[in-house]
Amino acid sequence: MKTFKYRAIAEDGTSVSGVIEAYDEFEAMAQIRRSYVVVEDIKPVRNQRRINIDINEPLWVSNKTLSLTANQFYIMLKAGLSMSRTVELIADQCDDRLMKRYLRATAEDVTAGYSLANSLEKNGKKIPAVFIETVRAGEESGTLEQSFQSLETYYSRVEKTQKKVKSALTYPTIVLLLAIVVIGIVMVVLVPRMTETLQGFGTDLPLPTKILIAISDFFKNWWYVVVIAIVAIILAIYLYGRTENGKMLYSKIRIKLPVIGKITRFNAAAQTANTLATLLAAGIPVTRALDIVSRVVDCRCVGKELNEAIVKLEGGMSLGEALKESKYLPAMLIEMITVGESSGMLEDTLRTIGVYYDSEATAASDKALSLIEPMITIILGLVVGFIVIAIYVPIFSMSTGVAGSY
Repeated sequence: MKTFKYRAIAEDGTSVSGVIEAYDEFEAMAQIRRSYVVVEDIKPVRNQRRINIDINEPLWVSNKTLSLTANQFYIMLKAGLSMSRTVELIADQCDDRLMKRYLRATAEDVTAGYSLANSLEKNGKKIPAVFIETVRAGEESGTLEQSFQSLETYYSRVEKTQKKVKSALTYPTIVLLLAIVVIGIVMVVLVPRMTETLQGFGTDLPLPTKILIAISDFFKNWWYVVVIAIVAIILAIYLYGRTENGKMLYSKIRIKLPVIGKITRFNAAAQTANTLATLLAAGIPVTRALDIVSRVVDCRCVGKELNEAIVKLEGGMSLGEALKESKYLPAMLIEMITVGESSGMLEDTLRTIGVYYDSEATAASDKALSLIEPMITIILGLVVGFIVIAIYVPIFSMSTGVAGSY
C-alpha cells in the first residue's frame, strides 16, 4: 500500500488536508471523493529510505523455497481456504526470511482486495517473473491450483539439478583450494629456506632451481600485488558481467567452449522447453510466454533469439518457423516444437523434450565433472614434480660431487 497526501474541500466549503493509504492514485482519489466534494491536490508521500541489513536474510529466493511455497498454495487452495487466509498461513510457516517478508506484505494487499499476482509483483522484487506470470495466468483462467502444481514441479526439478551439480563440484573445489594453500606455503616459506642452504654451497644451480627461486622471490616480495591484481580482475569480470553487453558476451563465449558449450546449450534448451510448457499450461498466450522465457533464460544470447522470434510470431509464423534460424538452440528442440504444434500437443511435447534435455545436460555435466578430478591430479602432480626436481637435483649433484672428491 502507498501513502498519499491530499487537500480537498468539504461540503461546507472548508479546506481540509490529510493522508490516506491506497494501492494507487486512482483508488486514493476514489476514497477521498466519498468524503469530500472536491479534491484540490493529491500526491504520494515519499518515504525515507532506511537501510536495514539482516545478515540472516538471503540475497535471493531459492528454487527450494519457490517449490515449497507453490506446493503449500496448491494444498491450501485445494482444501478450500480463502486466498487471504492462505497467504497469511504460508507467510507464518515460511522459514525463508526474504520470502516471509514478501508474503506478509502480499497478505495485506490480498486482504484489501487485490489480486495475488499483482500483490506478489509489487512486494516480491526478487520473485522470478515465471512464478508471478504463471500465477497471474492461473487467476485469469480460473486454474490457479493447477498453476501452483505446475510451478511446484518446475522448481523442484530445477532445484534437484542444481543440487546435483553443486554436490559434484564440492570435492574438486576443496582439493584445489587446499592444494593452492599448500603450494603457497611451500613457495613462501620452504623454498626460501632451501635457497639459503643451496646458495651457501656456492655451486652453480640448475635451471629448474633458478626458475623456482625466481618464482618464490616474486611471490614473497610481491604477494600483495598478486592478490590485488587477482581481486581486481575478478571484480572487473563480475561487474562487466552484470551489464547487458557483458551478459551477452559471456553467454556467447560460454556456449562456444568445447565442453561447457554443450552443457550450456542443453541447459538453455531444457530451461526454454520446461518454462514454456509451464506457462502455456497456465493458459498464457505463446507470444507472452515467449517474452517471459526470453527474460528468465540463463543464456542471454538464447534469450535474445527468443525475443526476436516474438516479432515473427506476431507476423503470423508458427513457433517452430520463428525459431528455425536459431544459432544456439538445438535443432532437435525446434523440430519437436514444430511436431507439437502440428499435432496440437505442444505442451506435452515441450514437457517431454524438456525432460530429455534435462537428462542430457545432467549426463554432460557428470561427464565433465568426472574429468575435473584427474585433471586436477595431473596438474598438481606436474607442479609438485617440478618443485621436487628443482629442490633435489642440486642436492644430488652436490652429493655426487662430494662423493667423487674422496
